[in-house]
Amino acid sequence: MTPEARKDAYFPGQALIDAYGNGGFRFADMSHRGSLLILPSGIYGWPVGDMADLSPASFAPAFAERGEIEFVLLGTGTSQRWPGPAVRQAFADSGLVLECMDTGAAVRTYNVLLAESRTVAAALIAVDLPR
Repeated sequence: MTPEARKDAYFPGQALIDAYGNGGFRFADMSHRGSLLILPSGIYGWPVGDMADLSPASFAPAFAERGEIEFVLLGTGTSQRWPGPAVRQAFADSGLVLECMDTGAAVRTYNVLLAESRTVAAALIAVDLPR
């Protein structure tokens, strides 16, 4: 990630996700409405509202940091889904592993792996949970 892009990070580094739902996330005593892309360089707002918005370009920042990432967790919303063939092929071409799960499972898995000091990235689609 370039220094210019890094200064747009909501948080310059990785942090545990404290809560999710209501269309956003809480982390590092901050909240963000919308989806997140979490990379070794920071936590960024991610302009993906649902699986239909995904393209290989959605993951360009993760591909740029692939040397620092073991794999990418994709939180796919309220249920587990898989991205289309173009996204899967882009991951295969990049050498990065993509693990798909619902957003709640992705948040929990990311938190455990981060606590274990694993080099993981997460692409989390925001969800609204029933109250």
